[in-house]
Amino acid sequence: MGETTAEASADLMVDLIISLDGYASAEGWPGWWGLEGPEYLAWLEQEGEKGYTFLLGANTYRLMSSMSEEAAAESSGFSEDEGASLTGLATVPKVVFSSTLQAPLTWPNSELVTGDAVEAVREMKRTGTGALSTLGSLSLCRSLLTAGLVDRFRLVVFPVITGRTGRERIYDGYPDVALEMVDSRTFDGRLQLLEYVPTVLTGPPGSRPI
Repeated sequence: MGETTAEASADLMVDLIISLDGYASAEGWPGWWGLEGPEYLAWLEQEGEKGYTFLLGANTYRLMSSMSEEAAAESSGFSEDEGASLTGLATVPKVVFSSTLQAPLTWPNSELVTGDAVEAVREMKRTGTGALSTLGSLSLCRSLLTAGLVDRFRLVVFPVITGRTGRERIYDGYPDVALEMVDSRTFDGRLQLLEYVPTVLTGPPGSRPI
C-alpha cells in the first residue's frame, strides 16, 4: 500500500483520464475525447474546490501553461468548458519538477523543484503540506507509484478505443500493482470513475520476491 501519514491531508493521489485501451490522448481528437457531459464537468468543478496542490513535470507544465494562457485570450478556439477548466488551473498551487526549467516560472502559483521528485514528494507527504494530486505527467506518476508514495489511484475511463490514433500509453513501464477499489461512479451514462488503493507487488501474488 502507498505510504501514508497520520494526516489524511498529506495523501497523494494519481489522477488520470484514460481511453479504454490505455491511452492518455489521441491525435486529432478533442479534449476529453469530446465526451465530457454536465455531470462530469460539475464533478470537476467540485474537485477543484478541494484544495489540492498539483504535481507535474516539465513537459506537462509547458503544455498546460501554454494552453491556460491561450484559453484566457479572446477567440481561443477552446470550448467554454475547456477554457474554464484551463484558466482555472492558474489559480491553484502547483509544484513543477524539472532540471531544465528556470525560476521564476511564469504560470501563476507554480513552484519549481529542481531536485529528485520522489524525495521531494516524500518530504511533502511527511510534513503534511496538504492534499496532493498529479496533473498529467505520466512518467512522474509512474515514479511516484513505483516508490510506494501513492495513496489513491484514480481513473476516469472514457468509452473509446484509439488503437490507431492513441498517444501516451499510460501503463508502459509500470510495476505490477494490486488495486483495491474504494469508489466508483458513472458520469453522464458513459464515463466511469474508478478509484483504488494501490499496492506495488514484487511479483505475481503468491510468488516469492526475486
